[in-house]
This record gives sequence, C-alpha cells and structure tokens, in this order.
Amino acid sequence: NSYGFRPGKSAQKAVLKAVEYMNEGYNWVVDIDLEKFFDTVEHDKLISVLNKEIKDGKILSLIRKFLVSGVMVGEQIEETEIGTPQGGNISPLLANILLNELDWELESRGLKFARYADDCIIFVKSEKAAARVMESVTKYIENVLRLKVNRGKSKIGRPTEIQYLGFTFYYQFQEKKYKIKVPKKS
Repeated sequence: NSYGFRPGKSAQKAVLKAVEYMNEGYNWVVDIDLEKFFDTVEHDKLISVLNKEIKDGKILSLIRKFLVSGVMVGEQIEETEIGTPQGGNISPLLANILLNELDWELESRGLKFARYADDCIIFVKSEKAAARVMESVTKYIENVLRLKVNRGKSKIGRPTEIQYLGFTFYYQFQEKKYKIKVPKKS
C-alpha cells in the first residue's frame, strides 16, 4: 500500500489502488495531512526505528551525521536539529522507513489505505468508522511516530470530496463505479 520512492510503484498506481478500494465499497475517506513532514522528523525517533534492523553502529552514526549536517541558506550553513533535508538523496528512503511504521499499524488494524511518501488516505465503509479512524490514527502518528498532523487540512469525506496526488474522483452512475479525473487546476 506504499507507492512512493519504491521500484515498480508510482503516484498513478497509488491513485488506481485508491479508486479500487472505493469501488469495493470503501466510500468514506480519511485524508490525513502530515504537517511539514520532512521538516519535522525527530532524529531520535528515526534512529530508534532504524536501530530495529540496523545493528551496525557505524551506519547509524553516518545516518545521524547526514541528518545533522545542516543546510545551506544563501551562503550560510544552518544547523538541522530536526527533520530530513528536502532534496537530500536519502531523505525519501528515511521517510519510507519511518512511515513504514504507520503502514504496519494500519495493516495490523485491517485498514485499506494508499500512501505515497507522506500523503496517506484511508478507506472505510461508514462516516462513524471514518471519525474513529481519524482520531485513533492521529493519536498514533502524534504519540508514537512523534509527527504533527495538520488538523486544518486533514479531513473526512466522500471520494468526490477529496483530492489525492493531484487527482479527484467522480461517480459514474451508468457503470456504478468511481472513476479518476484530473481537475482543471491540475
């Protein structure tokens, strides 16, 4: 269910998976927006997740050095005490490693979802279930992964009310199924 920065996966495949879930009857969508994801990843949390699989302290040390190496702002280097450098060549990998924890949590709950990098939508069959999932997944993200959910941009809605990775969805009444469309703005 994770489509970002992986071989054989793409944003288009994430959108196709989303419409597949909608057509299976999961027609309530929980759209969780992570606030400034790459800028807010806690280094200690990321290293603890990496430590589950990587036992070589030298590699963990090298990754930490990458995280705290700073970024160029104009001609000055600014320290980075939090976050992963956007545009950094291993930032997408580190993002997937951290957000795999979210994937495994959602799978363990039996939820249907599609994730592309930090863009995640979850599919359920009722508005009540959507509200419950929004609350519990937000708690997990904030308390366990120590990331910030943008409550102003996160929402619950029907497929026709959301936009995912630049695409919207509409219901084709003759065929009785959801389809994908590109909005004029996109």
